[in-house]
Amino acid sequence: MTSVIDDLARAGHAPVPLPPKPRPSINRIAAWTALVALLATAIWSVVALDISVASMVRSLDNASNFLERVVPLDFPPLHELLVMTGQTLAIVVLATALSVVLSLPVALFAARNTTTGSVMRTAARVIIVLTRAIPDLVFAIILFRLLGLGALPGILALGIHSVGMVGKLYADAIEELDGGPAEAVQAAGGRRWQWITSTVIPQVMPQLIATALHRFDINLRTSVLLGYVGVGGIGLELAEALRTLQYQRGMALALIILLLCIALELLSGTIRARLLGRVSTRRGVGGLLDRFAAGWVTAPMSGGHQAQRTARGRIRVAPQWDGDRIRRFLGVTVTVIVVAVAALAADVDGARVAQSLEKFPQVLDLFFPPSPRDLFDTLLDAMLVTIQIGLAATLLGLVLALPIGIMAARNVAPNAATANAFRTIIVIIRGIPELILAIVFIVITGLGPVPGTLALAIGSVGLLGKLVADSIEETDMRVQDAVRATGAMPGQVFFASTLRQAAPQFVAHILYQLDVNIRSATLLGIVGAGGIGFYLLMATRVNQFDVVTFIVVMILVTVLLVEGLAVWVRKTLH
Repeated sequence: MTSVIDDLARAGHAPVPLPPKPRPSINRIAAWTALVALLATAIWSVVALDISVASMVRSLDNASNFLERVVPLDFPPLHELLVMTGQTLAIVVLATALSVVLSLPVALFAARNTTTGSVMRTAARVIIVLTRAIPDLVFAIILFRLLGLGALPGILALGIHSVGMVGKLYADAIEELDGGPAEAVQAAGGRRWQWITSTVIPQVMPQLIATALHRFDINLRTSVLLGYVGVGGIGLELAEALRTLQYQRGMALALIILLLCIALELLSGTIRARLLGRVSTRRGVGGLLDRFAAGWVTAPMSGGHQAQRTARGRIRVAPQWDGDRIRRFLGVTVTVIVVAVAALAADVDGARVAQSLEKFPQVLDLFFPPSPRDLFDTLLDAMLVTIQIGLAATLLGLVLALPIGIMAARNVAPNAATANAFRTIIVIIRGIPELILAIVFIVITGLGPVPGTLALAIGSVGLLGKLVADSIEETDMRVQDAVRATGAMPGQVFFASTLRQAAPQFVAHILYQLDVNIRSATLLGIVGAGGIGFYLLMATRVNQFDVVTFIVVMILVTVLLVEGLAVWVRKTLH
């Protein structure tokens, strides 16, 4: 633009003034100020928690001693391992299925295009926010008091808490739908439930299943944490082994959990990619099903349907039995079988739930009114430590995740092998539950907030690294090609076009990770990793349920404030 103006000036034409740059709004200035303040607070948190290279070096001796104590690993007998693994998977499967059943109607009420009443929509959004803000550990504590020990309280706790994430993602997916099919059904006289079931749900079905699979991975990691409050499975055995200082057995179980999480992460990731159309279903088993269907399952007619004559001589038009329909049928069948087997393995007793609901008012009275008793100052300090852990972990995780995520992006990495290698690193890190990392760091560095911060920092690399890589890959390649065409070097192309395009998404991802880390920091305290979680568990063990409620209110207020700040900053800088 400047060269054009100079040419006009040399030709005798009056210079064309450039349009003035718009002044930044007060909201944008405030948003950037808030981000700078968060960065400064995160740096202060790292310093205040005494997290440094020197402190890590001082812990190297403890690390070597820890390795000597856990080697050789003590694996349980195979039949015991299969039983506890099956129980864990049964709990997670039922919890995820419950979250889908609860989340879908909540999402339909929360979405603007499926609910016209503002009251119902607001109520649904409140349910989503509260179930997401209240930790699943708290739900488990209440339900254990109500239902007693067993798998059922864990299933309900995980399922109810999952509504916060699953319901939100379902509602967002529904609001992004094309309204044309629904309007066509309404114009034909269809009722609300008819156009919802015939147009809305079929359109979002791939996203619904993909979200459920993603939540399954999260619930598997969380079930390990709930083992510390009595939920059965591998988590309970791990908690018991570490509580009795059986580190060889505990680390063996931790390794099994790690391998299980990675395997299921890879499996669910592949299924999600196929559902969302990122991988062709016409190869391998998918192509075999297509050939199977084309061979003899159906004889398709024009229009992709088959005509069948009923007993009365009428013609009935049915969907064609092609490969896609066979896949859907097999998917539904396998899902029903898996859920049924999980219900049998978990030994869910519906009558027990009905009986326990009768004493729900008495149990609820134990938790109200909230009271800190004589621990207000102590709880306030612990909540501050929890926030420090979340901030410091996010900053440290960001420092590690940025280079890993950049090299995992296929359009930035020097070659495909490099991108795949860093993608593999991200998958492995994502498969490690933060609880296991926290336990290892506690043994190495001792009790306190440092192991919790380090555990969450490493855990952040998995999620942030993936989000950074995906954001870079989603940038507009035409802009990068245009900059490259001017003779720019690869580094100049990256900073001038790729990074500038992805920067707004980076800010959103960092704020989301901060939200996740503060929520997680409230729970890691139960294993001695610092913060408010320790006092939450202690109050439960001594039956001070009014203190439990007070701590829950503190966590809820903190999480809502952080989430509100994140939403405001994202909207302002978008």
